[in-house]
Amino acid sequence: MSAGAAVPEPSNASKITPREAFHTLTASFLGWTLDAFDFFVLVMVLPAVAKDFGVSIADVAFTLTITLAFRPIGALVFGWMADRYGRRTPLMIDIIFYSVVEVLSGLAPTYMVFLVLRALYGIGMGGEWGVGSSLAMEAIPKRRRGLFSGILQEGYAVGYLLAAAAYFFIFPYFGWRAMFFVGGLPALLTIYIRTKVPESKTWERTRPNRGQILLAIRSNLSSFLYLVVFMTAMSLISHGTQDMYPTFLEKQRGLTPRAVAAIVVIYQLGALVGGLVFGYVSDLIGRRRAIASAAMLGALLVPLWIYPSSIIVLTIGAFLMQFMVQGAWGVIPAHLAAVSPPEARGLYSGLAYQLGVLFGGSVAYVEALLSDRYGYTTALAVIAAGVLSTAAIVTLFGRERHGVELHAAPEPAD
Repeated sequence: MSAGAAVPEPSNASKITPREAFHTLTASFLGWTLDAFDFFVLVMVLPAVAKDFGVSIADVAFTLTITLAFRPIGALVFGWMADRYGRRTPLMIDIIFYSVVEVLSGLAPTYMVFLVLRALYGIGMGGEWGVGSSLAMEAIPKRRRGLFSGILQEGYAVGYLLAAAAYFFIFPYFGWRAMFFVGGLPALLTIYIRTKVPESKTWERTRPNRGQILLAIRSNLSSFLYLVVFMTAMSLISHGTQDMYPTFLEKQRGLTPRAVAAIVVIYQLGALVGGLVFGYVSDLIGRRRAIASAAMLGALLVPLWIYPSSIIVLTIGAFLMQFMVQGAWGVIPAHLAAVSPPEARGLYSGLAYQLGVLFGGSVAYVEALLSDRYGYTTALAVIAAGVLSTAAIVTLFGRERHGVELHAAPEPAD
């Protein structure tokens, strides 16, 4: 069978209803949004946390790296649970776990306790994406999967927007700890999932046992290793253009916290729109072409993103940069869901995603160290241009399954 060949539709009795699909996408979107909020709260307050604990900004940036490094553990644990026992229950357990850890982070008395809690949070954050993405993509019709992929993935941008809003309204009056206390609210999402979201019909048709899951991983090992490299490149362009940018605006450009928050809101709106646009475009031209095009356009925008002396022009550059970066990311849920074997979709896609984050997650720490020596402008510009160009090339070396049913197994790699 050739790539992208038609696969028989499942029977009507096994299809999810439009209302169920809406609730599923909404819950998965909110889970990823609130997960991203809890992560980006720290990005917004790096200098304040460093001052409170008496450590350097680079030390606090290292906790971001630790969070990213522990995400594969969450992907492994919760992804296995999702493939073996269903998507819904592991998703609810995961959301409660990362919400509790986020609140505890706001109570941390020392830097070392804070570091351990951010590692635990990484486990929770790593578990959410693979489970939530699998649940959502298995509920979406194939003809619109790219568009809804963009909606789902841009929960990440919305989470960043919410973190910026918390920084704007909460931080000036209550400090950085209060922002982490707000991060406990995602636990309430489990009530919605419990009452409104059905189990994945695709998983119910498959219901793999332990042996089937392991066989699916072994049979697709070469494709999995490529996806890890691909997701490493994608992680580099995301964290390389976002994590240290607020600190660049504050330290290099001397902007106030509210001015920084306003710019963050603007460029995250660009991210949100970019994810939707390129998600839709990927339904028309294919996943790889859409991702590579966005990455190359982002590389061309680096001078406008980092060098302008005018804050207005700089903000425009930041908007366009995140339009491209998160435009590329908007295609990821649909792309990974399609190339993952149905017997191990939660584990396969989630673990590839989070291993990529692990290998690419040190970029914020590297940027912080280079910034101490060469300045934020030079460090961010060189790294962003390099990782965006690399991501475009790596993307074009892969393969895709565009417009296929997710209950069908992927074809062997060429």
